[in-house]
Amino acid sequence: MSTDSRDHPLNGTNATEHSVGADLPRTIASLDEAETYRVLVTATNWAALGHAYGSAAEAPKRLAELLAQDQSVRTKALDYLHHALHHQNTLYEATVPAALCVAAIVPNPRTTSTVDKDHDSFPGCMRTELLLWIASVAGEVTDEAEVHSRRHGFPLDDYPPAVGIRRIRPQLYSAAVAYVDDTDRHTAEAAITACIRLLDDARLLHHRTALIPAIRQTLGTSELWQHRERAIDALDTWGEDSTGLEGQQNPFLFCDSDTPADSASWPMDTSGGYSEPPPF
Repeated sequence: MSTDSRDHPLNGTNATEHSVGADLPRTIASLDEAETYRVLVTATNWAALGHAYGSAAEAPKRLAELLAQDQSVRTKALDYLHHALHHQNTLYEATVPAALCVAAIVPNPRTTSTVDKDHDSFPGCMRTELLLWIASVAGEVTDEAEVHSRRHGFPLDDYPPAVGIRRIRPQLYSAAVAYVDDTDRHTAEAAITACIRLLDDARLLHHRTALIPAIRQTLGTSELWQHRERAIDALDTWGEDSTGLEGQQNPFLFCDSDTPADSASWPMDTSGGYSEPPPF
């Protein structure tokens, strides 16, 4: 993927100029998810925002289709999240309001519906997938991501979409933390993963202590080695004890028997934190 901003001309402006206002996250805090979604859609000039393939004018329709009754339509909408709004881990202008929209619809009962899977997919319903997408987006603005970005000469503070995602981390956290103890194991694991990546935010650091038991007991005992590795990494980074947790069984193989070979939610890290060099 090219790093020349001319390839994506809509991604050079301030990500909030045509998007949600700075105080809108506080405004929507008192609304239910349906009202929140409507406010976000109508308050955003999607046509003026960019994603991987140009204008995001079609985003409201695609986001609404995440809740469609037809499973194939839902699956295509999920693909749109990954391949247009967050293509190869890239943050675009449209990623910011889209993330708020996703956070707003996570509680909708329709997100317990299934989506199409293949042999590379991680298990879980639409809600699980949406939480993993939030985790992926949040992963691009963590402290670790900032270190890697600066190493490449691209501080996140100079990239408006990254600034926008950082600004809304409390709203994304609120959406994810509600499912940390969910009875659906895959949903709980996805929620914990999202919370871990959001808790680098200085406004959220005080929530780390409360999350530690779930990291150890749920994420750290997952059937998926990626989740177990995430638990160990988080505990070690936070100065907590990870004794007794087992990560990937064979460090020389990318795939264990419980591992999807290539998941959109877990891209391989080939360039210091990015699937490709940052596009900014």
